[in-house]
Amino acid sequence: MLKRRTDLIVLVALFTLVASTACVSKKVYRANVEETDQRVSGVESAVEANERRIAELGQETDQRIESVRGTAEKAVEIGNTALDTATTAQNTAEKAQRGKLLWTVTLSDDLVKFSFDQASLPAMATQELDSLIDRAKSMDRALYFEIDGHTDNIGSEEYNLQLGERRAEAVRNYLNQKGLPLHALNVISYGESQPVADNGTPEGRAQNRRVVIRVLE
Repeated sequence: MLKRRTDLIVLVALFTLVASTACVSKKVYRANVEETDQRVSGVESAVEANERRIAELGQETDQRIESVRGTAEKAVEIGNTALDTATTAQNTAEKAQRGKLLWTVTLSDDLVKFSFDQASLPAMATQELDSLIDRAKSMDRALYFEIDGHTDNIGSEEYNLQLGERRAEAVRNYLNQKGLPLHALNVISYGESQPVADNGTPEGRAQNRRVVIRVLE
């Protein structure tokens, strides 16, 4: 009788142990499942965030590509315009070089009195240019004008090149305002490199400060 009771107690104890183990296992399983669900949710959120960021980066990249494309197209347009301008100027210069020289007009300090270090045209210069314009228009055919700017040797070589160009540009602008086509007016600055008189005297320097207009057909 005592042995049966003991066996019964052992069986009850084993059952209780198995049941409690099963409960613990279920709790651990649930905890693991919940933890796994949280990790999966976290991974899904990270994936969604990455997908959104990738989409945003894609939009930013497209915008930058469009911006770069627009800049490149504008640069090409500017380059083509500059090339056309340079080509026109070159063609005009080549025509002038190949043309027959008809006559020459020289505007120098000893005649028209360019002010020292100035490029503005004095009244005497405009009178000479008006006569040139009237004669050119009376010929009623295509003419080309080479306008050469010269200076004396006072100042740096670079500065004198700029001054010679400014004086020649002043002449070209006046001729254009009076109706001569701009494409037929070619400007060249020689600065101090081609003196026609002695730069050691005031009279010589006055002759060297000049603009020469060559009329060609």
